[in-house]
Amino acid sequence: MLAENFNCITQQLAKACINAGRDPQSVSLLPVSKTFPSSIIEQAIALGYQRFGENKAQELKQKAIELQQYPLSWVIIGHLQTNKAKEVARYASEIQSLDRLDLAIALDKRLQQEGRVLDALIQVKTSTEESKSGMNPEEVPIFLEQLKSFDTLHIKGFMTIAENSNNPDIVRACFRQTSELAEKMRQKTGLPLPVLSMGMSGDYALAIKEGATEVRIGSAIFGARDYTTK
Repeated sequence: MLAENFNCITQQLAKACINAGRDPQSVSLLPVSKTFPSSIIEQAIALGYQRFGENKAQELKQKAIELQQYPLSWVIIGHLQTNKAKEVARYASEIQSLDRLDLAIALDKRLQQEGRVLDALIQVKTSTEESKSGMNPEEVPIFLEQLKSFDTLHIKGFMTIAENSNNPDIVRACFRQTSELAEKMRQKTGLPLPVLSMGMSGDYALAIKEGATEVRIGSAIFGARDYTTK
């Protein structure tokens, strides 16, 4: 079942890329394993996947320990409190939800103690929903300048979560805003900023049309989540 789901989403991503006039190899898949047990992730590992997205630092830590025999890369994609920086600095290889200076400071301190570095994406808030996290786009230039002093954080690009809307124009505008911001920041800073993590199970085709280089897919691969257990 899992193999079929991976095969299906891979084909759908390739089709979405072709429809957008893009090379399917230009968009990578980040399987989001949040709320699913390590036994399910082991099935994905057997299929050749080694990189997984998690929402919560504690859950990421637990799975990293349970699956430590495998050469995996863990990506934190959920909003992160500064008091969880220790777990992320120790077990994650990337954070896609960097959205404020105090979090960067906390991560840098912990990463220095661990002797590690972390790839990072700045999460940009492009939706009007209060429930969505992220940095306001107009604050990004100053934040990028501040991040230059943190050798432990390697800024690779941007992440956004689009508006929860049935109107594709509204959703697509969120992705377009992030893509345009990335291009503006490349020109301003000279940084390559190659990664645009945009799009999930319900809207990845729109994200690909607006330049996503990575899509975060969970339910379309692993099935419906049971949030009562987490």
